[in-house]
Amino acid sequence: MSTGVVALGEMGDKTQLLAVLLAARFRKPWPIIAGVLVATLINHAFAGAIGGAVAALLGPDLLRWVIGGSFLAMAAWMMVPDKLDDAPAGNSSRFGVFGTTVIAFFIAEMGDKTQIATVALAARYADLFAVVAGTTLGMMLANVPAVFLGDQIARKVSMTLVHGIAAAVFAVLGLLTLFNVGHLF
Repeated sequence: MSTGVVALGEMGDKTQLLAVLLAARFRKPWPIIAGVLVATLINHAFAGAIGGAVAALLGPDLLRWVIGGSFLAMAAWMMVPDKLDDAPAGNSSRFGVFGTTVIAFFIAEMGDKTQIATVALAARYADLFAVVAGTTLGMMLANVPAVFLGDQIARKVSMTLVHGIAAAVFAVLGLLTLFNVGHLF
């Protein structure tokens, strides 16, 4: 669940656009991919820990409503396209390709849709490791091809369709959570 939700949510997201920008700028895919992985692991582990803490504080009934509402809000948010406004500026290569990628991705992911989704997923599902591993895998599934294929992907894939599918997934998760049928997952 975590992998699919984040992979769909990441399509056309500013961090995916950042991956394309970094690939075009540095033309060294492997340090960029490693930087994306490290930044995502740190960011999503932090987000997952917050989600787990929220789950422990709220109790099951209130938590169900908060998570259900969060998923529905994410469904609406998915329909708002991202623009690349958090790209590294100027000569940020003093940190090298890997360091620049880690810093840029970590900052760009703060408060991003996929980070918020990770918080909600960690609050919903008790296995923090599985949630963080799944959301990280989703980020990598969306961003590794972006690093290698860059703007070729953007020309061929309808981001409106991808965002619509992701919004539908979040809406279904929200409704299932609100109606307490999340035990099916």
